[in-house]
Amino acid sequence: MNSRMVIRRIGGGLLVLWLVSLLTFLMVQLIPGDPAEVIAGDNASVADVDRIRAQLGLDRPVYEQYLSWLGGVLQGDLGNSLFTNQPVTQAILDVAPPTLALTLTAIILALLLGVGAGVIAGLRQGSWIDRAVSTLATLGIAMPSFWVAMLLVSVFALTLRWLPATTYVPLDRGFGTWLSHILIPATALGLATAAELARHTRGCVADVLARPYIRTARARGASTPHLIGRHVLRNAAIPVVTVLGLQTSRLIGGTIVIEAVVGISGLGSLAVNSVLQRDYPVIQGYVLFCALVVVVVNLVVDLAYGWINPKVRAA
Repeated sequence: MNSRMVIRRIGGGLLVLWLVSLLTFLMVQLIPGDPAEVIAGDNASVADVDRIRAQLGLDRPVYEQYLSWLGGVLQGDLGNSLFTNQPVTQAILDVAPPTLALTLTAIILALLLGVGAGVIAGLRQGSWIDRAVSTLATLGIAMPSFWVAMLLVSVFALTLRWLPATTYVPLDRGFGTWLSHILIPATALGLATAAELARHTRGCVADVLARPYIRTARARGASTPHLIGRHVLRNAAIPVVTVLGLQTSRLIGGTIVIEAVVGISGLGSLAVNSVLQRDYPVIQGYVLFCALVVVVVNLVVDLAYGWINPKVRAA
């Protein structure tokens, strides 16, 4: 991928972020209720509610509120929480590490399980291994992540007592301790993605193995490990990378449920609490942060295309 293409993709990403900011701001205005009434309390007078609304700037026209908020965003200021008065940027940075660690670990597990199982199934088409992988992949897609999390907690934490049931421990407390706490939620979160990757990898590997140049290489005596490493994985990688990029936004959204099940205070908890409290700046900041992560991931996926296939790089 040349520099012009990269600049074009970055420009497209910025356009997406602006559209997300606009739509999020407008959608937040449709949430029932008034945050000024929530802050004022049950026994507040109309004058008190009006005074709080004016202090928060909620009595201004919607377009003025949006332009004021957007101006702050362009300077790195997402505003302050209506309830805690904490800067939204700081609130997101405080709770982002558990969510990002959970998402990244889920992606790594999904890659290891999904791609590994898909390659084996693709190489053993029609065998019992292929059928078993296909069945397990269908099962993994069908099971809701919150139910998988509850099942894993019940078996590995409450019954066998191999892993902790809840909470998140930072990495600086030791890799083993961190891994033991994040393994259950990451597995529950990444299982459906692993199943999707296994299905796509299996299909891509089977498709590549059926191509004429693979049969020619086999006829010339190329070994199976050589074919897998030099031809199969590289040619099957682009669809798999595409699926992984699409699954990233799903994983980030899925952390809301998983964090609630295992008691992790991350971005999901922040989002739920901000919606319940009608904390508009936090909701907008959360959505914009998630959109930024997805845009960056898609840009990395586009760059990966060029690394995997030089023809894409030259296009």
